[in-house]
Amino acid sequence: MAGARKKPKKGGKYQGWFIDDTGTRKFFHGTRNRAETLRIAQRLEDEHRQIRLGYRPARKSADKYRRSSFTEVKDECIAWGIAQGGRDGRPWGKTHIRNRRTHLEWWQGQLGLESLADVEGILPRVEEALRALQAQGRAEKTLANYAEALAAFCDWCVQREYLAIDPLQSLGTFDTMPRTKRRAITAEEITTLLRICAPHRRFLLETAFLSGLRANELRNLTTDHLDHEQCGLRLDAAWTKNRKPGFQPLPASLVERLAAFAHSGEPYRLYERFYGRKTVKEAPPRQPLLYVPSHPARELDKELLVAGIPKSTPAGKLDFHACRVAYINLVIESGVSVKEAQTLARHATPQLTMNVYGRVREERLAQAVEKMAQSLLSEAECAPCVPHNTTDTKEKHPTPFIHKALGDLSESGGGGNRTRVRKSSATASTHAFPGTE
Repeated sequence: MAGARKKPKKGGKYQGWFIDDTGTRKFFHGTRNRAETLRIAQRLEDEHRQIRLGYRPARKSADKYRRSSFTEVKDECIAWGIAQGGRDGRPWGKTHIRNRRTHLEWWQGQLGLESLADVEGILPRVEEALRALQAQGRAEKTLANYAEALAAFCDWCVQREYLAIDPLQSLGTFDTMPRTKRRAITAEEITTLLRICAPHRRFLLETAFLSGLRANELRNLTTDHLDHEQCGLRLDAAWTKNRKPGFQPLPASLVERLAAFAHSGEPYRLYERFYGRKTVKEAPPRQPLLYVPSHPARELDKELLVAGIPKSTPAGKLDFHACRVAYINLVIESGVSVKEAQTLARHATPQLTMNVYGRVREERLAQAVEKMAQSLLSEAECAPCVPHNTTDTKEKHPTPFIHKALGDLSESGGGGNRTRVRKSSATASTHAFPGTE
């Protein structure tokens, strides 16, 4: 039964109580007038009695947040992401934070969101805004990123009972297949490219081609990440894309040359030179292993032009991420198992390694057919079918392994000794690039 205390609390307000729809006594702070506090208690009890009898719908905890400021809730969501919003409770990455804040602010202005009540029933307007972006020629991946930002925010609000239901649960998806495809650069093109590069650029590209690390991962490497004993790179969960620590094997000669290059202080001097400009806001990293420019793809475009290597062909385009594509395909062509290729690529599934990054070379398909024919047919039957210019397979199809390419380049005076792989590190690096002496 509803009631109010006879004496006020220290603040001067009377405390009241009522029986809610579950039969539990609830207390609340009323006003400075006892009679008014008693009337509030009786009204609340009557409302809960009607809910218990089914005359009124049950109240939801989200109802009290309907008038909450959208800006405040958005900032709380971003603060949660900075603290623990990533995988396994890790914080979001810097780029993800920037993109999430930009996308949510765009939605707030586009839809005129002032409170959480404005988020209810926004599905038609969201779809209309996405169609408008599509009409402007924005890529499907961009549309998916915009939609995912708002959908993830709504999911976060539902989990914390700020919203009763997800207003975007029926939002459709976009086809995010890339419009353009990256091709796997050949070993001959890699040799030509490295031959014309400046020394600091050569170190960057060698490491990219021999490790498959992404641009941001290369940018975060320091001398502390170089492992001389196991011959490779230690990767931190703070800046890897999958937010997991790892180890990436490298050839022994490259590890030694990278160590000498880093200890010379040249990477830090390059960062000081370019990061000293007003256009760059970030500070140079401490003891950097490599110098990675803010736009590595632009620098690669200039070097491709000098080397006479086409940026775009019918097989696809070349950009800095194509270094990772080349690495994964060289690993696959080396004859490792699918699991080993997936591990070296640091992919979650083999489908991503084989179906998204894997490429097919027509000359290797022709070689496979010829080899199969030789195993099935007799030498007499197979001889008329074999052209005279294919008797020496090695000359027609040189070994497409980057170790050989880099070794040949080193012998020609490109810098460093001939690439060797330590026998003890054969667990990954020699599997990835066999044929190295």
